Amino acid sequence: MQPAEATSSSDTASPTTRLDVDLCVIGAGSGGLSVAAGAAAFGRRVALIEKHKMGGDCLNYGCVPSKAFIAAARRAHFMRTAAPFGIQPVEPIIDHAAVNKHVQSVIVAIAPNDSVERFQGLGVQVIQAAGRFIDGKTVAAGDYLIAARRFVIATGSSPLVPPIPGLDSIDYFTNESLFQNTVRPEHLIIIGGGPIGIEMAQAHRRLGSRVTVIETAKALGKDDPELASQLLDLIRAEGVDVREGTSATAVLRTEAGVRVELKGTSGGDFVDGSHLLLAVGRRPNIGDLNLTAAGVRFEKSGIIVDRSLRTSNRKIFAIGDVAGGPQFTHVANYHAGIVLRRALFRIPAKVQAGHIPWVTFTEPELAHVGLSEADALTNKLKVRVLRWPFHENDRAQAEGETHGHVKVVTDARGRILGATILGAQAGELIQMWSLAISQGLGIRAMTGWISPYPTLGEANKRAAYRFFVDSAGSPLLRRIIGWLAKLG
Repeated sequence: MQPAEATSSSDTASPTTRLDVDLCVIGAGSGGLSVAAGAAAFGRRVALIEKHKMGGDCLNYGCVPSKAFIAAARRAHFMRTAAPFGIQPVEPIIDHAAVNKHVQSVIVAIAPNDSVERFQGLGVQVIQAAGRFIDGKTVAAGDYLIAARRFVIATGSSPLVPPIPGLDSIDYFTNESLFQNTVRPEHLIIIGGGPIGIEMAQAHRRLGSRVTVIETAKALGKDDPELASQLLDLIRAEGVDVREGTSATAVLRTEAGVRVELKGTSGGDFVDGSHLLLAVGRRPNIGDLNLTAAGVRFEKSGIIVDRSLRTSNRKIFAIGDVAGGPQFTHVANYHAGIVLRRALFRIPAKVQAGHIPWVTFTEPELAHVGLSEADALTNKLKVRVLRWPFHENDRAQAEGETHGHVKVVTDARGRILGATILGAQAGELIQMWSLAISQGLGIRAMTGWISPYPTLGEANKRAAYRFFVDSAGSPLLRRIIGWLAKLG
């Protein structure tokens, strides 16, 4: 649910219709839709409130359009880099308006799954208006006053606009406006070097724009430093100017577009560009909910919840971005499953964060789950680090996708603590490690499956085998093998 004006003129009028339901969901993004559909499937009376677009940020402004945009950029890159395969490389002619048409077509193709009509067909009462708590058990939305046994707040988050002097006097993009752009930026300046900023930097560069990224600290700072550094080297090699340890101190309009004044380790500076994208983080959408009236505690980072996602009002849950945790669509869907188990079946389900993966969808992709090597060492754990490079994978060689490697962290006994993968299809490959961590599997289990040849997935198995190969040099193990050999 986006921070836009309500779509119904009746939002400001007094409610006239009372609605009694089992579950009221506020916000029709991925998490809210999952809760509403699941509860309706079990015959519960469900009201779903959405004041803006069904599908929320992910469908309309986030995951879906960004990945469609990245896919277009990848095709352009293929055309330029085909020479190693015996194909004459060409500089693609890029129609940015047509790229945007592709992006919008993907949204349109997926939208029916999230539509008002579909959810009404599932038996959900969809209310297209802003929702606001009247008290701890009642919400007003448009013409409706909704009383429910349980409420789920799934209002998501919005782009954070930093307090940089001059921003209020210029035009700039956030993810909510970027994918409406039909003109190629001559020089795109991106403030923010997190996953979104780096993804969009590479994609725009491949589609013909000059790109400069400004990051106050370390770009991709939440990822494994070793593999993040390798990825940034590849991004820079494609022509993206990534400036770390640099802050934007002011912005101003110029004849060419925009100037960003900078402060960094090398002193004062500035960069001129044609367009500006803000990608510095997100803030939870809680301002219009009147949470105080509902007895729901919150802070700047979002609504305060326990591990079962219950708020300070035991009748109200909060999920996804608004709950202040990792801001990913798959996390919102994970939260939805926990709430359904709690609210419908009274099963004591709780959030387990250790197996939540995340992916930066650059090329190559960077994916992570569990503890990093640094995390494990900070927790004073004795760790083993297992690796397998993509250049040793036959499928990667055939595809020309040899950058990066699989990196797995275990304890001394082989318990899997975490994994990070830099490489082709890392987002697909990381899922096996997420499963292993969620099921408490040891590293031996990751050697017991059969990987079809040739596939990239073999790299996971090869990395797991390193635990035992590295143990082969143990003097004790060698003595045991020697004793066994004497038995015939």
